[in-house]
Amino acid sequence: MKFYKMRKILVVLLALLPFSMVHSQLLWRISGGGLSEPSYMLGTFHLAPGTFVDSIAGFHDAFDHIRQVCGEVVTEEMLKAENLQRVQEAMFLPEGVTIQSLLSKEEMNALNQFTMDLMGVDFSNPLVGGQLSRLIPAALNTDFSVMMYKKHNPQFTPNNGIDNYVQQLGKEKGYAAVGLESLDNQIEVLFKSQTIERQKELLMCMVKHRDYMEMFTEKLVKAYYAQDLSSIEALGDERLNDGCDNTDEENEILIDNRNLRWVKAMPGIMQTPTLFAVGAAHLIGEKGLVALLREAGYEVTAVAQTP
Repeated sequence: MKFYKMRKILVVLLALLPFSMVHSQLLWRISGGGLSEPSYMLGTFHLAPGTFVDSIAGFHDAFDHIRQVCGEVVTEEMLKAENLQRVQEAMFLPEGVTIQSLLSKEEMNALNQFTMDLMGVDFSNPLVGGQLSRLIPAALNTDFSVMMYKKHNPQFTPNNGIDNYVQQLGKEKGYAAVGLESLDNQIEVLFKSQTIERQKELLMCMVKHRDYMEMFTEKLVKAYYAQDLSSIEALGDERLNDGCDNTDEENEILIDNRNLRWVKAMPGIMQTPTLFAVGAAHLIGEKGLVALLREAGYEVTAVAQTP
């Protein structure tokens, strides 16, 4: 439920970092600006396993020097039954509407071929049709993207992602858990910020560019696990030069506007030494949290790996 539309999904969940540094850039130290003790930011990939933090230089030392963890949301709250129900409701089409009624015959044939290749079944299967036909196209994009990732990473388990893992580590140490935004914020961004027509267009983009998307997924995930942000940046600069590329408005909704809201909340949160764990794309660029915090007078430095 935290994942976006295919290439957009992975770019948002990873990072396109234009800073020229040769060491680890997933963990950042925030100091100065009136802080009596430093805080930290960790760039996450929401599908990465939690144990990946053991590979991030300086993570455990930083974790020992904080007293609370701040995620995009408080994952324990998100996993409550009533909140999962709210997310599920947001993922459904209006009563009486199905994906079959939204797509043309040709589009539905292409989608069936896509799902057959990906899952071995298509929408004519009663179980698949019953589960997926009522989902909005954005939710189908989410599900298919996770399936595509899992195809190359069969060890993936949804509840053991790095964001939830970090918050659970904090809970074990007695740290507080706070969030930068609410469940309502996430539902609005993920499932309500685009028209159904645009969602449908992006779903068909996944179908049309399946081979490219699989290749892109594999390369981008590999770059994240290698903490090779120059490769991630190069991948993020790729364009299909059609309606499948993100619009400026979509990027603002997914990244820029949220960063502006978050950076206003962070100074108050950092009065207690904090580890922020957010999608790595939120850290980077002229409108990223690193740059915005520096503009606000903080010193933000990458925690480098030991050579």
